[in-house]
Amino acid sequence: MEITDNYKKHTAKNPLQRWFIQNFEETLGREVKKLNVESILDAGAGEGFTLEYLRLKNIGRRYEGIDFLKKAVDIGNKVHPKIKLKEASIYEMPFKQNSFDLVMCTEVLEHLEEPKKALKEIFGVSRKYVLLSVPNEPIFMGSNFLRGKNWSRWGNDIEHINHWTMFGFPRFVKKNAGTNVKIISRKYPFPWTMLVLEKI
Repeated sequence: MEITDNYKKHTAKNPLQRWFIQNFEETLGREVKKLNVESILDAGAGEGFTLEYLRLKNIGRRYEGIDFLKKAVDIGNKVHPKIKLKEASIYEMPFKQNSFDLVMCTEVLEHLEEPKKALKEIFGVSRKYVLLSVPNEPIFMGSNFLRGKNWSRWGNDIEHINHWTMFGFPRFVKKNAGTNVKIISRKYPFPWTMLVLEKI
């Protein structure tokens, strides 16, 4: 089976990498559990690792995900058969407005050329809640650099075209999510920024 970089990240044996992932998933799980949601969409789900974590913890009841990378979707449907994954664009998701109690978008917006357009679609498909996470800069790049990753780019992943600080990301979201949205939680699982928002 041909694997993706995201698959490698989630199945890495490196103890530091595993701690980062575990800490992120546990923080996300605690936040989602508080919302008492049933239907969850992961926009940019990759192979579905985050959804599978929630399913195994019995957080939510319906789990769907989309990703633009066919290879990731194919792998996810094999390794996580109880999750519904499909190939689709985050800019035009194949769902009606207000389709899911919660829409998650984790580790995606930093890759996008049009993050504002993606936010509009994410909030449109959500019925009530949205959970977003991005690298907390410059901490994320610094942690990469210190562990010897991407030295020639000062720790910056080559695919990251947007960079937000822990203060800049909430400002960006509030400015572009619309007036009927409020931030109800801010968490910082190292080295990320995580926001939970509610449509009001």
